Amino acid sequence: MNRSLRSRSSARSTRRTSAGVVAGILAVAALAGCAPAGTADSGADDPIDWELTEATAEPSGDIDSFTFASYAEPNSLDYAYAFDYADNSVLANVCESLLRLNPDFSLSPGLAESFEHPTPDTWVYTIREGVTFHDGTPLTAADAVASMSRHLDPEVGSFWFSVYQNVASIEQTGDRQVTVTMNGPDSQFNLGMGGAAGVIESAATLADKGADYGNSTGGVNCTGPFELAAWESGESITLTGFDDYWDDELKARSGEVEFVFMTDPTARINALKSGSVDGSWMLPMEAVPALQSSGKGDVVFGLNTAVGNLVVSDLEGPLGDLRVRKALLLALDRDGILQAAYRGVGETTDVMTTESVWQEASDAGRGAAFDDVSHYDQNVEEAKKLIAEAGAEGAELTYVTAPISNDFSVISQATVAAAQSIGLKVNVETVTPNAYTALFSDPSAREGVDLFYTSWYLSSPDALEMYSVLRTGDFSNYGGWSNPEFDAVVAEATAIDDPAARSEVTAKAQQIANAELPWLPLYQAPVSLYLGERITGVQPSVAFMYYPWAATIGAR
Repeated sequence: MNRSLRSRSSARSTRRTSAGVVAGILAVAALAGCAPAGTADSGADDPIDWELTEATAEPSGDIDSFTFASYAEPNSLDYAYAFDYADNSVLANVCESLLRLNPDFSLSPGLAESFEHPTPDTWVYTIREGVTFHDGTPLTAADAVASMSRHLDPEVGSFWFSVYQNVASIEQTGDRQVTVTMNGPDSQFNLGMGGAAGVIESAATLADKGADYGNSTGGVNCTGPFELAAWESGESITLTGFDDYWDDELKARSGEVEFVFMTDPTARINALKSGSVDGSWMLPMEAVPALQSSGKGDVVFGLNTAVGNLVVSDLEGPLGDLRVRKALLLALDRDGILQAAYRGVGETTDVMTTESVWQEASDAGRGAAFDDVSHYDQNVEEAKKLIAEAGAEGAELTYVTAPISNDFSVISQATVAAAQSIGLKVNVETVTPNAYTALFSDPSAREGVDLFYTSWYLSSPDALEMYSVLRTGDFSNYGGWSNPEFDAVVAEATAIDDPAARSEVTAKAQQIANAELPWLPLYQAPVSLYLGERITGVQPSVAFMYYPWAATIGAR
């Protein structure tokens, strides 16, 4: 088990090597050959020597502007629909939440200067004074009520409704006070206020923009260190520093940042190598050696909460039989996939959470969650027996992927090979990156799809968030999996405020999911970041989804 990813107080640089998985290279060596042309160092399969970095060097000064590459254009900057990497990596710098999710995955006051939990069913937020929106109007409690209430409006169809599903009312109960009353104890609601579910927008802007709010025409009007200056559809988003930003410690050190949409991974990496783009998150791992040797900048790895999974999105088909799901997982060479897709940066896992979101767990909870679970080491012969028992020989599956980075290609090809080895057939369909994003929000996009890949990160510092999304009927329960015992365990854990006690119940949910496999866990890997020779000042962490990371970037 990768204990190094558990502790937020771990050493600034925890060196890791991946020699232990070299044996897996041979099994999928051919898969490494699908690296985008011109991005890898001659297709070499050498494992990458990596370490976790907590922070890059402080800037030497401010900078006029810098550019960042994004693998896709945001679907929306409306916080109700900001659900993916491309959306949130931009939005985090423009819009702020009641609480702030920090790079070490702790929560601290944000637009709420404080909060109270006076009864098991109520959360009371005191709205910060002296904060203005980008149009100069002051932040009020009414803005918070309007922003939060949108998640309850079925006409909005918020992707974050699950955070609000136990909310009975959201009311202004003082000049600067908002009280949220729940239908029962809900520990997860407050933990979710550091993410998109807790974003506060101007009520007047929401009313004025209507259906155009958050798109390239209507834009947003929030309180973050950057404001939206331009959105050229299909090309770029430009942010400018907000002079009246309230938090002196996070005022933008750059006058402007431009996010350029580069869906072609080869073009993205070549732009980084040439210096025409200054940085990027989530690098195609096959390009890391070339970037490291370019002499133009630095590749760093940071804290992550994401686990790579195969999402089982159709339980009415062959994968509705647990024996078939187990067989497919047993047939996969996950060590080989990790090497071919990530050059060994990370490690395989049998569960859907990383230890980085079990920081406040008890020893008993952590042990039950990671030690008392089934392990799925590759065993093709056992997998064949399960397929025979299920009578699934010859069954066909549809797998959807996209040309986002090499790992997508590696995992799809490895799934095809694994299925073939046990008598299944997988048909692969390739769609655009934006069409791929729709799989996570549009049920019609998933029609006829059995499997797709996700690097699923958590938006709060608690493992229960992962299992909340697998409850019966949840928005993100893409396969419609349902287990009454699991639902009851998650409900029990949700009602527990104490994180140590909650972890011991959450561990039961992890054990059930580990046994039932509604998704097939593959591996966990650190978040990757490239900073060119002109810029520095970032704390590498998956919190870049919600923390205003671009504000900290200045000149080397």
